[in-house]
Amino acid sequence: MYNVVWFKRDLRLSDHEPLNLAIESGRPTILAYILDPKVVADEHYDERHWRFVSQSISQIKAELSINGNHFNVLFGDTIEVFEEISSNYNISHIYSHEETGLEVTYSIDRAIKVFIGKNDITWVESQCNGVIRGLNNRSNWVKKWYQYMHSLTIKPDLSILKTIKLETAYEELSFFSSIAESKVFQPGGREYAFKYLNSFCTERGQTYTKNISKPLAARKSCSRLSAYLAWGNLSIREVYQYQLYAMKEKGWGFQSRGFGDRLRWHCHFIQKFEMESTMEFENYNKGFNSLEKPFNANYIGVWKTGKTGYPLVDACMRCVCETGYLNFRMRAMVISFFTQHLWQDWRHAAVFLGNKFLDFEPGIHYPQIQMQAGTTGTNTVRIYNPIKQSKDHDSKGIFIKLWIPELANCPIEHIHEPWKMPLMIQQMSQLIIGVDYPLPIVKLEEAGKLARDKTWGHRKDKKVISENKRIVRKHIN
Repeated sequence: MYNVVWFKRDLRLSDHEPLNLAIESGRPTILAYILDPKVVADEHYDERHWRFVSQSISQIKAELSINGNHFNVLFGDTIEVFEEISSNYNISHIYSHEETGLEVTYSIDRAIKVFIGKNDITWVESQCNGVIRGLNNRSNWVKKWYQYMHSLTIKPDLSILKTIKLETAYEELSFFSSIAESKVFQPGGREYAFKYLNSFCTERGQTYTKNISKPLAARKSCSRLSAYLAWGNLSIREVYQYQLYAMKEKGWGFQSRGFGDRLRWHCHFIQKFEMESTMEFENYNKGFNSLEKPFNANYIGVWKTGKTGYPLVDACMRCVCETGYLNFRMRAMVISFFTQHLWQDWRHAAVFLGNKFLDFEPGIHYPQIQMQAGTTGTNTVRIYNPIKQSKDHDSKGIFIKLWIPELANCPIEHIHEPWKMPLMIQQMSQLIIGVDYPLPIVKLEEAGKLARDKTWGHRKDKKVISENKRIVRKHIN
């Protein structure tokens, strides 16, 4: 009898209950990560994600090799892979973490349930972080989250692990090797994850709350752990406990509380998606289905390429496309600009941004996008003014000029609204607005007022009000 430990977005060997259960069973174990072509081809994913996964797996393999153990990376349809494994090995148990993912991964999980039923296999799914499956409402969820965060982390004894190396047609031989190395993106793997965690808790985090909203300073002052949490190099529980003691030891109690709250919010949004995953495709509040937003290919195109004529919006879009990272406030701003000022449906932005965020986490991504789009009905509609955000968080235009070389010669006093620059100064700066850098794609005040009136006005719709009551009953703690 054999086990399979099926790794998903939990690319680590510590605080890993499925692995620990497999070791405790005493049965020989097959450790497997499956690259399903359906997932690889999904438009949410990009080479940057698979590079991160590859780097993470390389570190897992290195750690396992110390005790002579093997990690199998397989490329193929998940059901076909499991069918082949079960035809050669008498599989007793499959162990994995629960995954709050996209429909493409959820459909694979549903197919696995059918497969195990036909093959008399037990599938044991462990809770992932602080997210609880099967909830009908959020009663006592926060209390349960804190109980989980303060519980002991799991330390599988790798010295007694007995693994099986598969000889299979599904062995991954070329997919990862075809991905070029890059120094632009954060590297994947637990070793790097702990370096970021330690440097944040002992050095960088001192200015966390001060710089959290600033697009340039946040790249250093924020934890930068989001990708490592999204792909499971670290568990939320590990991070929570580490920062709780390390930051308080530094006397950074205020910073620790702020960061701890955001770790809880991380799980809060995933819990929301876990309970209502249709928000990948549908308005969270169904009352907003009747609010029309005409498709405008030009608006969408200039937003994606960072050519809207609003410097901070454009700098943020170019930055995230190039590096895979953007701090939270700037993410909220670019989504707000897209859905409110450009008056475009959030669905036209969701997949594109998922593809660009190295830390793409479906359970956070979709609730956040809909919250900024104003389609939850329960949250305050936030329509960020990109000029105000620019003046508040990039006052000297350093971030803007870093990502928009066309504005390198723009005087600081005009960097936030270059279209207001007198023609003589434009000529002296060798920067003609409308030629070297685009004019604003929309008039900000008019577009903002129209969006505000339409969105807030629609909140009075009977269907929206009815849906709000349903959402509050189900999701509010």
